[in-house]
Amino acid sequence: MSRIFSPGKLMLTSEYFALDGALVLAVPTKPGQEFFFEENADHKSMVFWEALHQGKTWLKAVMDYKNWGIRETNIPSAAEFVLNTLKNVQQLSSTRFSGDSSYHIKTNLQFPSDYGLGSSSTLMNNLAEWSAIDPFQLNTLSLGGSGYDIAVAKEKSAVLYQSVPEIKYDKVVFDPAFKDDLIFIHLNQKQDSREAIRLYRSKIKSPELVNEFSDLTKKILLCRELENFSSLMLFHEQKISDFLEIPTAKQRFFSDCPVFVKSLGAWGGDFVMSAKFDGFQDYFWGKGFSSVFNWSDLIG
Repeated sequence: MSRIFSPGKLMLTSEYFALDGALVLAVPTKPGQEFFFEENADHKSMVFWEALHQGKTWLKAVMDYKNWGIRETNIPSAAEFVLNTLKNVQQLSSTRFSGDSSYHIKTNLQFPSDYGLGSSSTLMNNLAEWSAIDPFQLNTLSLGGSGYDIAVAKEKSAVLYQSVPEIKYDKVVFDPAFKDDLIFIHLNQKQDSREAIRLYRSKIKSPELVNEFSDLTKKILLCRELENFSSLMLFHEQKISDFLEIPTAKQRFFSDCPVFVKSLGAWGGDFVMSAKFDGFQDYFWGKGFSSVFNWSDLIG
């Protein structure tokens, strides 16, 4: 079977405000999602779909793409999502699902599904690459969102990304000299990003505030020293906290932490970024957070 791979992502700046055009800095992760495929000219017009999570099968589905029906599956709701996404692929593609061949497709998500690293965006990009279509169009039809995660998956690179007034992004190198001093801590829960977005959308924001986050992103990208980076991250975190009127991750979980703690993505779950300090491993483990990663463990 042929293979396609898309990396996961971490959003370092402009969470929430990305939806209104703030400039985002996002980086790819080493783990991502694999996509294996094979086409058989058997005139059956079927899709045989198998989804693996860290090498173990969790979803199997057989679908008829002439009638767009699910013939068999172990998880109907998940198979329905796959079916609807493949319908969108057919709508956008000039080649896939246009004849009567059968497709054997296997996916493998390499990171835990509650990590928030992009299980959906990596799938969208893999399907788009497989079918030679625009991944942003497929994502809009199937999921929505700002699309920064699609840009990271597509380019397999760190990106500066904006979604308003139109999608535009540039590949960038973000390889700070102090990267070995940075760590990522998983908060042991998956945040509902749609609920978080609803909270953000309910609040009035000014163009000046959106621009302020774009300026912060540019400054963070150009940081050469950890001290300056830490200060900008603290300032960024407090600006979001003041706007959303909810406490920061540091206030909620790590109030006595001697260094910065910065939320990555929707607040309340997934990952935070921090910096190493004497005894940092014992500190976070003692708080009940045992998933602590070095930059080199996680970032591609």
